[in-house]
Amino acid sequence: MADRLTQIVTRTGDDGTTGLGDGSRVPKDCARIAALGDVDELNSALGLAQTESLPPAVGEWLSEAQHDLFDLGSELAVPSYQALAAERVQALEALTAFMNEEVGPLKEFILPGGIRSAALIHQARCVCRRAERSVVALAREEAVSETARRYLNRLSDFLFVLARFLNREAGRGDVLWQRQRGA
Repeated sequence: MADRLTQIVTRTGDDGTTGLGDGSRVPKDCARIAALGDVDELNSALGLAQTESLPPAVGEWLSEAQHDLFDLGSELAVPSYQALAAERVQALEALTAFMNEEVGPLKEFILPGGIRSAALIHQARCVCRRAERSVVALAREEAVSETARRYLNRLSDFLFVLARFLNREAGRGDVLWQRQRGA
């Protein structure tokens, strides 16, 4: 692999702008950069979750999601570019359906928590929802692929079920919301 970034400190962003992959410059606080930053934060949250002891298949699923998010980030960094394949949405749907069969139906709302890895996945799910909102906001101003929006929506569902799956695999149940608890 050739050197892609030879100089990290460029000082070109000192004026409050940043460069996109197509060479154009945009304000660092524009909707595109906000969406890109939220997707990057989500990718980092998944990386943090992978530092936990996870079933091998779960580590592979999260690694795939990280690669997908990097593809999605490249779409955001280069307007009119599409890198995320629609098949990735179907792959998430299939994994979510598999895990959902394993954990069974929800009978009550649940709180984020349980074992540490599940709590980290719940946190990543929240970051995913924010990334999705940012991408939707960007789509009101500029073209964004339908696949990108669908992927983030499915990924948040996947992460919700994955947190439940991790708790179940560890022998813990869901942390149930208690509607009528004593004061």
